[in-house]
Amino acid sequence: MKHVKKAHRTRLTIGGALVALALAGVGAYSASAGGEDTAAAPATVTEAKSENTTATTHLTVAAATKAARAALDAAEAEKQRVTVAVVDRNGNTIVTLRGDGAGPQSYASAERKAYTAVAWNAPTSVLAGRLAQAPRLKDIPGTLFLGGGVPVSVEGGPVAGVGVAGAPSGDLDEKFARAGVAALAR
Repeated sequence: MKHVKKAHRTRLTIGGALVALALAGVGAYSASAGGEDTAAAPATVTEAKSENTTATTHLTVAAATKAARAALDAAEAEKQRVTVAVVDRNGNTIVTLRGDGAGPQSYASAERKAYTAVAWNAPTSVLAGRLAQAPRLKDIPGTLFLGGGVPVSVEGGPVAGVGVAGAPSGDLDEKFARAGVAALAR
């Protein structure tokens, strides 16, 4: 334990020294070619023009938690042991709730279903039906084409995905995921 504390103090000391050096450099002077001391030129900040950027909508942590809790409550009301995951538009997990007794495989499956739903802005049960025409879809990393994933859309665009895994069927998983999405409208 002493070794860990010493290493932590060393990192803090080195980090503090680096911060002090950086702050000292802010007011540094430089010598010009003529030998005169002049203040360093202030940094300029240029803003990007608005046509170069886009704005996106994301669920808050509170909204993601509300959706996950509603999905888990719906599953528990039917005595199903599931895991619920809510991911943002980029597929990053916002919240995951693993219900009591949910299988170990359900955690990753819920995240992958949520990611698949938001990536294609469609329920995973619908996407699973598309595999007959495009069987290579299942090869895309991080996806899972089984029922249980539902997108959250705002003005027709996907902003999040809710994935549920662990019930005996994808239909049940999707029913619970839909309960999570519905909770966001209340």
